[in-house]
Amino acid sequence: MRCVIARFPFDLTKSEVERSMSGVEPEPLTGVTVTIGSRVYPVMQVGEVITRQNRRDFTSGEMRRALTRLGFTCQDAAPSTPAQDPPPGGDVLGW
Repeated sequence: MRCVIARFPFDLTKSEVERSMSGVEPEPLTGVTVTIGSRVYPVMQVGEVITRQNRRDFTSGEMRRALTRLGFTCQDAAPSTPAQDPPPGGDVLGW
């Protein structure tokens, strides 16, 4: 499939993307993610690997559209839950 990422045309196939990402460890999940095989990657990491461009040169929206058109499942990363603060008022027994 032909797609344009950061103003450059790429001819990508699903199998080429899978092959490019095999053996690549996923970075911490933030923003938009994509499932490739049994792993979940940030789309920006995948974009950097398959285009060999700097992440600042393209957007997550461009990558999401391209990867979705190739048949991959993209989703927003689940927000991390902040640690619970202890209740106000001092110690645990509330004395």
